[in-house]
Order: sequence, then C-alpha cells, then structure tokens
Amino acid sequence: MATWDYHNFDNDAAADLAEEFRRNPNEALLYEVLATAAEAEEVLDEEEGSQALAAAEIVAAIHGHPGADFLPGLTLAVNGMDADEELAELAQQAVETVLKSSALQARWASSADAANWQQLQQDLLARLTAE
Repeated sequence: MATWDYHNFDNDAAADLAEEFRRNPNEALLYEVLATAAEAEEVLDEEEGSQALAAAEIVAAIHGHPGADFLPGLTLAVNGMDADEELAELAQQAVETVLKSSALQARWASSADAANWQQLQQDLLARLTAE
C-alpha cells in the first residue's frame, strides 16, 4: 500500500472503500465488508482489516458519532441514512476481530504508533456503542 498512517482512512484500501461508498452510499456495501471481517475464520489480511475499520467508521458516523478525522466528502453520503442497530453490532464485531486476529493488528503491534492505533480503535468501539 502506498499510503499508510494509523488513522482508519489513511491507507489505500480504506480510501478506496470510502470513495466507493461516497459514489454509491448503501448499506449493502457496508454489510458485505463488515461481515467478511466479523465472520472470518482465518486471520484477516491488511486490506480486509483496513476496509472493515473504514466501514465501521462510516457506520459510527451514520449513528451520529463520526470520528475526529472523518472524511468531509463522506458527510453528505451518510446524512439521512437510517441508523441500523444490526449494522452497528456487526461493525463492533468486525472491529473486535481486527483487533484480535488480523495482519493489520500485527503490523501496528510492532509499530511506533501502536498505542495511537489501539486508542483509535477503542474510541471507534466506544462510538459504535454510544447512544
């Protein structure tokens, strides 16, 4: 991946997902990406993990809890979408899977930004469960 930073939209796979959602905002895309992660039986690769975190960020924004680094171009795409509790639960499961069993987690565990990445994911989980 050419672009890489610890924020959830700061890599190519996540940026591609965000752009696809911006062009065609729909829950089906989010469900597909999140289910792939949440139901993974093997270790998720970096791309799947990155896309799952980006999708979870979008779900948090749909529920009225966007992250501080939420992409401005996605704000219009999420406005007016219904907050689906099942989707939020799936997003939470996907994030937990990324944190427990993914190449992305392994990459960040050995990084100087490990604590920043971990804190960002804990914040995301909190936003997904916020009322």
